[in-house]
Amino acid sequence: MRNPTPQDKFTFGLWTVGWQARDPFGDATREALDPVRTVSELAQRGAYGVTFHDDDLIPFGSSPSDRAAHIARFKKALDENNMKVPMATTNLFSHPVFKDGAFTSNNRDIRRYAIRKVMTNIELAVELGAHTYVCWGGREGAETDIGKDPVVALERMREAFNILGQFVIDKGYNIKFAMEPKPNEPRGDIFLPTIGHALAFINSLEHPELVGLNPEVGHEQMAGLNFVHGIGQALFHKKLFHIDLNGQHGPKYDQDLVFGHGDLKSAFFLVDLLDRYNYDGPKHFDYKPMRTESDEGVWASATANMRTFIILQERARAFRADPRTKAALEKSGVNELLQPTAASGESWKDIANESFDVEAAGKRGYHYEELDQLALEYLIGVH
Repeated sequence: MRNPTPQDKFTFGLWTVGWQARDPFGDATREALDPVRTVSELAQRGAYGVTFHDDDLIPFGSSPSDRAAHIARFKKALDENNMKVPMATTNLFSHPVFKDGAFTSNNRDIRRYAIRKVMTNIELAVELGAHTYVCWGGREGAETDIGKDPVVALERMREAFNILGQFVIDKGYNIKFAMEPKPNEPRGDIFLPTIGHALAFINSLEHPELVGLNPEVGHEQMAGLNFVHGIGQALFHKKLFHIDLNGQHGPKYDQDLVFGHGDLKSAFFLVDLLDRYNYDGPKHFDYKPMRTESDEGVWASATANMRTFIILQERARAFRADPRTKAALEKSGVNELLQPTAASGESWKDIANESFDVEAAGKRGYHYEELDQLALEYLIGVH
């Protein structure tokens, strides 16, 4: 297989390789990473860019002079390594002030502070060249249904996005928002938990053209949903603004494994879908190196994400090009779905009067097992 290059548009968050491996039951097992080193290490491995929460780059509570120094060091590292910042986001979940949410906090002053915090980091994101601003509502939820009226909470969420949309319009910024759905964790239940929920919400906004999606593999699979289908719906609505790739073993906690190190078959069909529909945005790996890994293992895991994507892309393309696959697709009738149900000029009247042999159609086999086996054999390297 070939090596990763910046043309692949592989990106990583500072918080991914920089995770110190704290969890609810244990302290950190790794030292903190300097963002400047992160930029350099990822560039050496063929990455295209890095992303960040405001607090990843600038420690919370930094003075204006310290803030400026952190930004200057980071910009210098980006320039020296020819690395991009295609996306940024805001930490609205770590500080205790956000324990009841940010945009949907019951406290009005906290909601206003959260909007200011986002606007401040949007300014920096634009300065660094980002065109996508991800919004993850990690604390926008509840543990008890008496604690927050869900109808009113969604109104406050809509208000925040409308304010931020008007902010970027008035400023003339070339940046769009990408909502990141998640069903639960760290809150018991999070508002807008899935791709479908988020798409419906976006249609209620004053500027829906400014808001799309940043779906994450693990988040949809935590809800027991099919991520490939979810991405298909995002593509159908032209709302796939960004994507978070990782691995997950079903409806557990958010595992954030290396991409493909969970449901490998789903990852194969995901890469196939992105490839066929020419998704040209960043392939962003939102994962965490295992807590058991040393510093060396962190960078090995970063490379593993990129290698897995490239391997799956090469396998998927070979699978699609194989004459056996093409023959099986034809036999299965998969390509018939491309034909409109109603021909040009037809109406319901043409459909209403047709005859149809229901019994014969009911006896037809679709040969999906053959197709599935061919895909599996390409995935495991038989062909």
